[in-house]
Amino acid sequence: MGAIGVIRISGPDALRLASSIFSGKDLSEQPSHTIHFGRIVAEDGRLLDEVLVSLFRQPRSYTGEDVVEISCHGSPYILQEVLTLLLRKGARLANPGEFTLRAFLNGRMDLSQAEAVADLIASESAAAHAVAMQQMRGGFSKDIEHLRRQLVDFAALIELELDFGEEDVEFANREDLSALIRQIRTFIEDLLRSFRLGNAIKNGITTVIAGRPNAGKSTLLNALLKEERAIVSDVAGTTRDTIEEVLHVDGVAFRIVDTAGIRQTQDTIEAIGVAKTLEKVRQAVLLVYVFDVARTSPQMLREDLAALTRPESKLLVVANKMDLNPYTTYEHYANEYFSSEAWIPVSALNQMNIEYLKQKLLDTVLEGKVIAGSTVVANVRHYEALLKTNESLDAALQGIAQGLSGDLVAMDIRRALFFLGQITGKISSEDLLDSIFSRFCIGK
Repeated sequence: MGAIGVIRISGPDALRLASSIFSGKDLSEQPSHTIHFGRIVAEDGRLLDEVLVSLFRQPRSYTGEDVVEISCHGSPYILQEVLTLLLRKGARLANPGEFTLRAFLNGRMDLSQAEAVADLIASESAAAHAVAMQQMRGGFSKDIEHLRRQLVDFAALIELELDFGEEDVEFANREDLSALIRQIRTFIEDLLRSFRLGNAIKNGITTVIAGRPNAGKSTLLNALLKEERAIVSDVAGTTRDTIEEVLHVDGVAFRIVDTAGIRQTQDTIEAIGVAKTLEKVRQAVLLVYVFDVARTSPQMLREDLAALTRPESKLLVVANKMDLNPYTTYEHYANEYFSSEAWIPVSALNQMNIEYLKQKLLDTVLEGKVIAGSTVVANVRHYEALLKTNESLDAALQGIAQGLSGDLVAMDIRRALFFLGQITGKISSEDLLDSIFSRFCIGK
């Protein structure tokens, strides 16, 4: 149910099908990119709806084919009747993602741009939107294509050498080729490193608040969200299950998880909560460890961080309840697990330094990177293809250093080109396309 419902038709018979149910101007005579008012009339003469029909003639349409979009009133009954009428006239229902698949097959966009359409629809934050828009507008594709062109030029020279094998000539300067491969690998490794950030932005950054009972974890969650989301009590062990909420900071979504306090307990239910806490900590991209400055010794802090921290996750140490012990400094608690940059003194109850903590959440994840306009890898398939490209280029580099024959070096370069081509669809299989577009919604 909605104000408007849009039925999209694409294909060589789109105009004929739309004209067969539309009472108004002759659509076959109208120019592209025009909108026309009229009525949809059933075969028995019943008036189904008054509509606006938009025409997009090939190749200047989303799919590259003739496209007609019928904007009806958003009644499910009306939409179903119009759809049924079109089916009887010879149309068929689209498969998931078929409009975007046709756009790819007709050269309107490459494969990475097509995937970005789904990411754009699913984006839940400004940062996720920016990453998807950059990819959909071809920024990532241009970078990949530039790499491919450079490699293709050298690959062609090596292939030419193979044609003149008996003359023992060398068209591709090995030093220049090695320098190019190192340059390309540096760029690819930058893209690979960006995947952790891109994937986190796309799906939301899993941020776990952990610490001992009564450290003020739930109070901190409430302060960050500016609402009473978690129950706060002086009784230790109040939080027994995880509480998850989304916090947006400057367009980046943080999936904040408040957890049960970590301690040894005989209470069965609380013990389950502690086990869940440790599981969430293992999954965290960002760990926010909270401790009570009035009750926690430096040794207790070191022991907790030794048990909780992992090399692959970021860490912020929040010194809470500073209002009770205002002279506490980083030097009192410094240890090998965190630097002064990760030290955040707060009073969650009094909202002290909460805005600073939010900024530190953002800075810790972005590490100075600017999302808008930059190339960030957010797709697992792209990451795997880049990983295999990098491995192939490394093999080519080693082959050149060892003085291997041109045909063996050419083989590694061809593999690198193959995996780069998979990203943009220069080389793609039917199974790969089915896998990608089956995840799209109907109508896109």
